[in-house]
This record gives sequence, structure tokens and C-alpha cells, in this order.
Amino acid sequence: MNDHAFPPRLAGRTRPPAATRRPPSAPRPVLIVLHQEHSTPGRVGRLLQARGHALDIRKPRFGDSLPATMRDHAGAVIFGGPMGANDPEDFVKAEIDWIGTCLKEDAPFLGICLGAQMLAKQMGAQVYTHGEGRAEVGYYPLSITEAGKAHAETAGFVWPGTVYQWHRDGFDCPRGAECLATGGDFPTQAIRAASRVYGIQFHPEVTPAMMYRWSVRGYERTLMPGAQLGHTHVPGWFQHDPAIRLWLDAFLDHWLKEPAEAGTATA
Repeated sequence: MNDHAFPPRLAGRTRPPAATRRPPSAPRPVLIVLHQEHSTPGRVGRLLQARGHALDIRKPRFGDSLPATMRDHAGAVIFGGPMGANDPEDFVKAEIDWIGTCLKEDAPFLGICLGAQMLAKQMGAQVYTHGEGRAEVGYYPLSITEAGKAHAETAGFVWPGTVYQWHRDGFDCPRGAECLATGGDFPTQAIRAASRVYGIQFHPEVTPAMMYRWSVRGYERTLMPGAQLGHTHVPGWFQHDPAIRLWLDAFLDHWLKEPAEAGTATA
């Protein structure tokens, strides 16, 4: 569960030589978009690798490009970061625009925290800070909508009741998407657009090592109104993570199914 088991990036970001390219029968790689020099995909990366997928790690913030099509990737995950979806930096705008590729191709896409906010913004919804300056940092209850319950039943997973959060921005559910889960200070917690395009505010990728690092480097976030102090996070992991882990494992199985395999599970 130690996120330091992952290298900071895929060995070499250029196209591999012919002798090392993926055999035709091997699963396509999953595109991983990270936002800090030493960020890792945590448990999400480990579970994708366990399913046979290489991780194509790219960091547009540091000059990496994004593919013109998702044809060569099994899916894409945009993770969180300290920046916001409303920030003026070129790489933020470029990532938001690029999500349109996944929507257009109905390619598997998962936006986590910042990635979910980027998805919402790409679809025309508002991304905002809390009016009272509140944040969600730590473990918080997750309420599942009727649409979320119905989708979980057909997709074959069970939502966790409590999830790990680390954000001070929220977003509205965009037109053309359905809200699958809600929360307290930030009502929209999970959305689905197209058949396999998802955005979630919470962080199922976290490991205890990541929690320690975030709580130290982002200590000031744990002091914001509504946030939980850092010393409560790891005990919360032992209490709540088993259900999160089961959900994530089943969710990824559903998310990675080819349309012919998914059948009614995408309904």
C-alpha cells in the first residue's frame, strides 16, 4: 500500500522502441495525468497494473502532451493537485479542453477531485470555492442518489458510506450528466457522463503514506473550517478503507470493460 513503490513517472515518455512495444494481445495502457513533480497514482495505479495495464504517466504542467485520440489507451485518469480548475495557467485550460476528446469518443475517463472539477467545467458547469471558506479534508459521509443506487446495481459495485476528501473547491452537476452521490458542504460528489466518464470528489487512491505526506505538506488545509486535523486521518483509513477498497476494485472492473463486455452494466 506504499505509494513510493511507484516511480515518479513511466520510464521514458517517448514512444518505446519496436522491440519493447506492447504485444497485440496485451491490455492497452491507461493514461495517467498528474500535477506535481513527485505525485503518484497511488492505489489506483497499483490496481491498474495488477490488471495488466501499463501506466502512461504524463504531466502537462511540466510540458508533456496529451494524445489526440484515446484509441491507443484503455482509459484515462486525471488526478488532483493544489491548483484549481478556474486557474488561468495554460496547462489547466489544455487539460479541460482535452477531456472533450474522452467525451466525444465515449472513452473511459475518471476525474478525481481536480480531475472531476475539470470534467464539470468542460461540460459547462460552475466550479466554485465554498461561500464560507469551508473545506473537506479527512473522512466524510457519502450519500448515494437514486441514480447512483441504480447504476451501482447494474455496474456491479457497492458504494462506500464514508470517503476520504481533500478539497476546498466544489462543482455543480453539469447538464448532460447524472449525479450519483452527494455530500454536505459540497453537494456534488460523483457524476457520470456518457457511458464510462466519471468524476468523483473523493480520493480512493490514497495510501497511509500519501495521507502522511499530504497532512504534513498541506498542514494549513487541515486547519480550515470544516476540515479534520491530520492525526485523525490514518485511524479513519483503518476504519473506512475496507469498503472503499472493495468499491474501487469493482468499479475499475466495470470501468475497464469493453462495451461488448459491459452489456447492460453501462445502463
